[in-house]
Amino acid sequence: MGKFEKMPDQQVIKLNGLSVIESCTLTGAPEGHKGSKFLAEHLLLYVLDGSYTVKHGTEHAVVQKNEMVLIRKAIAIEYQKFGAPENNNRFEAVLFFLKDEFIREFIRSSGFRNGHGSQEDTAIYKLPATSKLRGFISSIQPYFEDPDNIYQGLVKIKMMELLYDLAHADPHLLHQLMHLNSPARKDISLIMESSFTNPVSLSDLAYMAGRSLSSFKRDFRLVYKMSPAQWIRERRLQYASHLLRTTDMDVTDVCYESGFESVAHFSRSFKEFFGINPSELKKRPVS
Repeated sequence: MGKFEKMPDQQVIKLNGLSVIESCTLTGAPEGHKGSKFLAEHLLLYVLDGSYTVKHGTEHAVVQKNEMVLIRKAIAIEYQKFGAPENNNRFEAVLFFLKDEFIREFIRSSGFRNGHGSQEDTAIYKLPATSKLRGFISSIQPYFEDPDNIYQGLVKIKMMELLYDLAHADPHLLHQLMHLNSPARKDISLIMESSFTNPVSLSDLAYMAGRSLSSFKRDFRLVYKMSPAQWIRERRLQYASHLLRTTDMDVTDVCYESGFESVAHFSRSFKEFFGINPSELKKRPVS
């Protein structure tokens, strides 16, 4: 399952290769609910009620009721959920988290080999709303009533049906799926600067950079002359120092904002690297 927060009302169907979640929350009015998450798996999100805004870098999409969006894994996203005012500010969605092996199986079974070269691959890809899509969502909702007594093979068939319907409605989807399965090689420095505060594994970073793990480690050392773990630690500390010197954030907020998970570990690392405690630096006048 992907790293989305637990909802007050949530039903889950799990299968090897994917998870399907029906979730509902009250967002509050009118500003909705904001958040940011790192996605460990590819996500198809369908809005049942309310609306959903998602952003990654310069890419963004607004997903209205009965619309769907495809989001690439191994990226950090910013999102905002808006509940439907006429329905007590209720936001409801169905989320399909897809592993690479499931996408590979679909691509093999579809017989797809070559993508539409003129279509640029993106991290966030909005899909057209169709009557077939609405019908599919209606057909899968009864499965959430008793998720422990569902034939796994049936869930798999239903998910294959969804991908076939989406690909039929939008021929470029297969191209997007191919790029999800095998991302293009990207500039390592751009990947690192956009990801160093997130809880990202080396395998995720290699995937984002379009490299095998061994190639990523080799290319990384050529660029930075150090290991990825050392670079991330030092970059987080430098960013923390910048926040302490230029903002009103306290030490605890700076700790978590810069990617550390423990204030004690953060303070110890900061002292070892800079020779001063973060609290001492914080007492100095903001420049």
